[in-house]
Amino acid sequence: MPDLSINFAGIKAPNPFWLASAPPTNSGYQVMKAFEAGWGGAVWKTLGVPVVNVSSRYGGVNYKDKRLIGLNNIELITDRPLVDNLREIEEVKKHFPNHAVIASLMVETREEWHQIVKDCENAGADGFELNFGCPHGMCERGMGSAVGQEPKVLKTITEWVQEVATKPVIVKLTPNISDITLPAIAAAQGGGDAISLINTIQSIVGVDIDNFVPYPIVDGKSTNGGYCGPAVKPIAMNMLKNCAQHPEVNIPISGIGGIETWRDAVEFILLGAGSVQVCTAAMHYGFGIVREMIYGLEQYMTEKGFNTIADFQGKALGNVTSWENLNLKYKVVADINEDKCIGCQLCYTACEDGAHQAIGLPRLNGEDEGNRVPYIIEDNCVGCNLCSLVCPVEECITMVRKDDGTQHETWKERGEAGNTPTTFNDQRGGGVGHYIPSPADALKKKEKYIVKK
Repeated sequence: MPDLSINFAGIKAPNPFWLASAPPTNSGYQVMKAFEAGWGGAVWKTLGVPVVNVSSRYGGVNYKDKRLIGLNNIELITDRPLVDNLREIEEVKKHFPNHAVIASLMVETREEWHQIVKDCENAGADGFELNFGCPHGMCERGMGSAVGQEPKVLKTITEWVQEVATKPVIVKLTPNISDITLPAIAAAQGGGDAISLINTIQSIVGVDIDNFVPYPIVDGKSTNGGYCGPAVKPIAMNMLKNCAQHPEVNIPISGIGGIETWRDAVEFILLGAGSVQVCTAAMHYGFGIVREMIYGLEQYMTEKGFNTIADFQGKALGNVTSWENLNLKYKVVADINEDKCIGCQLCYTACEDGAHQAIGLPRLNGEDEGNRVPYIIEDNCVGCNLCSLVCPVEECITMVRKDDGTQHETWKERGEAGNTPTTFNDQRGGGVGHYIPSPADALKKKEKYIVKK
């Protein structure tokens, strides 16, 4: 059986699955329920001077039959007294001494940071997460993402915390910035023991088109909130990669953003995360989802021969490069499995209207009459992948390699050799000689290309 336990920047946990600082970690009751279900750690809902929250607080994005692919949240930090939270942290640690309990913090002055750090350490917290990411409400008061967007301020506050902290300090970053590596570097320079990312993305998720108010609605008004859930996963993974690859960051990273399954967690770990934090999935499905996540991770590690999380942490980073270093000689084309094709012809429509006109339909007359299976025009296929992505049948359209693997040339190499296009009509452009129908062909009737129903 593989060992799922981790030591993240000095914080030990029985597995890498942590609850993120959010409504699911608002109380000791919830955190203990989560630990009983199998979660390895929890980042307590952000502590500070209590706020007064509004009603309602959440807005959702649904897509077809999938509910809550994105969640918009305008809830702020804790609205409970600090003394209650500290008492519950202490109680949780008594029952679960081997689980990670991290105190998320957000205050203003140096004195307040010093005091709250000492209070949380006395309560038994295993570490701290400095909330420099909240994109609504708190940033209007000079906290949250207002700090995360100012690397110098972030560095200064991290230094303040490290003046008194004896437990590991994690700096939580905002994605609402053009280059997330800048605050990540500042966190490292300020003495942060680790970073976590991403916090939520500033957003408006929808508008009531009858009453003309964005969601969520608070007495006829609304505001921007923080966007999270499966929809933000690609953004989170890219920012994780950027920080994990940057030589000036070089501290552990806790990955956050759209993690819902064990596969999501594995992807984050492969891109460098040492732990993963989950929020929306727990709010959507409950704490019990961690059981499947643990089982799936164990099975994956067993199949791949990994004994510890460290065995595959960052294993994908070496395969992420800049566009200029990709092989221009690599060539794939689409291939349609006629036995699996259901004749929906969505691949044809997508390629014809949205890509490179490399898929044809059987002609109306002749031996193909009655056949709805499209075919690939191989000479015109650029290997863009669109047809395989829109096809509703798994493995019906696959991409087949056509080059022999002996040639390798990158854009960077071509540039160094003086072999890149330099004028608007340069014949060295990649599309030279590629067949494209004439504009007038778009006006012609296409009945002869369409199979009778």
